[in-house]
Amino acid sequence: MLKAVLEDTSLYQPGLSIDCVIFGFHDNQLKVLLIKTKYSEKWALPGGFVPVDEDIDQAAVTVLNNRTGVKGIFLRQFATFGCAKRNDSDFSSIVLDFYGIPKEKGEWYTNRFVTVGYYALVDFSQIIPQQVGKNETVEWIDHHAVPELILDHKEILDKALETLRMELNLMPVGYNLLPEKFTIPELQRLYETILGKKLDRRNFLRKITAIGILVKLDEKKSNVAHKAPNLYSFDKQKYQEVVKNGLNQGW
Repeated sequence: MLKAVLEDTSLYQPGLSIDCVIFGFHDNQLKVLLIKTKYSEKWALPGGFVPVDEDIDQAAVTVLNNRTGVKGIFLRQFATFGCAKRNDSDFSSIVLDFYGIPKEKGEWYTNRFVTVGYYALVDFSQIIPQQVGKNETVEWIDHHAVPELILDHKEILDKALETLRMELNLMPVGYNLLPEKFTIPELQRLYETILGKKLDRRNFLRKITAIGILVKLDEKKSNVAHKAPNLYSFDKQKYQEVVKNGLNQGW
């Protein structure tokens, strides 16, 4: 990808890049989508450059698809990272050497870049990444087992997780992440997995019920060892209204 960019850098906005943090939840696991290249022992977030003829939000979609094959998910811009020394000259040299690009031709790449962070939360069982480049591997990795990342990608990942957790105070999650019918404990475990902490059962039930997005079904979960819990579903219309208008509570 870099080699193609350097063939005509006039097609890309100088000094501006995009990095995507894609979180995936399924079966009480929270994972993050990472890339491993052949020119580094470290992993990386899917990232790339901004075409001059694309809006930055559209460029984020393009970058994610070009690096992972993933498309059709909503990306939310969450922060900009512009530390003066975020570019590593040694790392840049390694990349240029790997692709056989002379230093003078790669000067555009070695200059300072400000990167815009985007994040998303999806069901990782429904998102199958593809190895787009022959020199890259793309994998879902448990967020508790993230290996060493290049440049400031750990800082970007941490900020994205912090933002995701803050967003739980502003809007509900669960739609498209849980089965159509679910129990309150299953919904609570989703929140606990994202927040990284245990929540009081009664307090959670009170708060989540007060939001008004749940429909209690006249069904109970089957094939359970103990007392069968009630099943619920989301009221899609009310859920979308709350997403639009926001919440004002804390977990």
